[in-house]
Amino acid sequence: MRRDIVHAGSRQLSYEIREIVAVAEELKQLGVEITWENIGDPITKGEKVPDWIKNIITDLVSDDKTYGYVATRGVESTQVFLADQVNKRGGCQISKNDIVFFNGLGDAVAKIFGFLKREARVIGPSPAYSTHSSAEAAHSGYSHLTYELDPQNNWMPDLTDIENKVKYNDAIAGILIINPDNPTGAVYPKDILEKMVDIARRYKLFVICDEIYAHIVYEDAATVHLSEVIGDVPGVALRGISKEYPWPGARCGWIEVFNQDKYPMFKQYIQSIVSAKMLEVCSTSLPQYSIPKVIGDPRYIDHLTHRKKMFESRVEEAYTILTKTPALKIIKPKGAFYMAVLFEDGILNQNQKLDIQDPAVRQYIEEKVKGVEVDKRFVYYLLAAKGICVVPLTGFCCTRKGFRITLLETDDEKRRWTWETIVDAVEEYIHS
Repeated sequence: MRRDIVHAGSRQLSYEIREIVAVAEELKQLGVEITWENIGDPITKGEKVPDWIKNIITDLVSDDKTYGYVATRGVESTQVFLADQVNKRGGCQISKNDIVFFNGLGDAVAKIFGFLKREARVIGPSPAYSTHSSAEAAHSGYSHLTYELDPQNNWMPDLTDIENKVKYNDAIAGILIINPDNPTGAVYPKDILEKMVDIARRYKLFVICDEIYAHIVYEDAATVHLSEVIGDVPGVALRGISKEYPWPGARCGWIEVFNQDKYPMFKQYIQSIVSAKMLEVCSTSLPQYSIPKVIGDPRYIDHLTHRKKMFESRVEEAYTILTKTPALKIIKPKGAFYMAVLFEDGILNQNQKLDIQDPAVRQYIEEKVKGVEVDKRFVYYLLAAKGICVVPLTGFCCTRKGFRITLLETDDEKRRWTWETIVDAVEEYIHS
């Protein structure tokens, strides 16, 4: 072609959580039965949406208004409801105009980073959630900038690392926080969040906080929402219903914008995101109408409490099983429904393998593992030999070696089999 039509950041678009599916599907065609542990979809793993939530949605489906367009920013009554929810917490107060809906948080993330000036960078955690890290890297055309989460300190952010990188790189315009975190399950206490916001304040940055798992925090952890610590710093919180109802197929997320009226440039930036949304007319109507009815229902708190306890019990179960091998190091999650599993330093190498009986499967995977990171090599062998699909930790913009599992499997026997099989596979692999 006479012109280069490829975006400068196109090579930065990587999503290991989904990319490994392509490998798994190839193996499936070769006869390998797959156990999917790669993606956070509670419905696929067997969780049932409570009947009372389904009844609310069924009633809404019968209402003609849910089939039409809504305002670009969202359904006004839902905006008012959500703004009121924020304001009841105390802290930063917002109006309905500070609530903007998107077709899932993937849509929100694409626009948040896509409409930043290319030279303006946002530093985020490592391990990083791929949607954020890839979108930020793609918008700039360079590798994502990261600060370290410390596994020796329950995966807490390294505040010194953040401040040093912010101080000596004036391209950094914002700090990304994921709380509770994906993939580690870490939950940041109030004082950590306050210190991160303070760095943003002192260096005149804005804050993005992904709070999609805000209501999946276990009983021995405590945290707060961004609105409660943001003060006068410009910021955006990302929320949604995909992990809570759970209804991931609804593709319904929203942002809560803080202090845009205090910063003309920040307000102009937010308006550019709204204008981009306006070109699409609006986000999906039906799930927006459901939010005040579901979240405002007195049964919702019990629903959230039940799910927290369910995931917390699975953490204990997974920890008990996976720590049977000294090759693995596990920091118990405090929220969300993921667990990051680390290999002990130096235990992996490029010569290890698992026994694969089928010659075609063995040949396929031996080609795939050439030149890959050592944790990805294990993940590929695990997939081929045992059919278990996990995600390598190096796929999360991270140098630490390990993998991420979910806590979503509802079949108790299968869930325990999965973790026990992983332990057996690790032992076989490291001693091969």
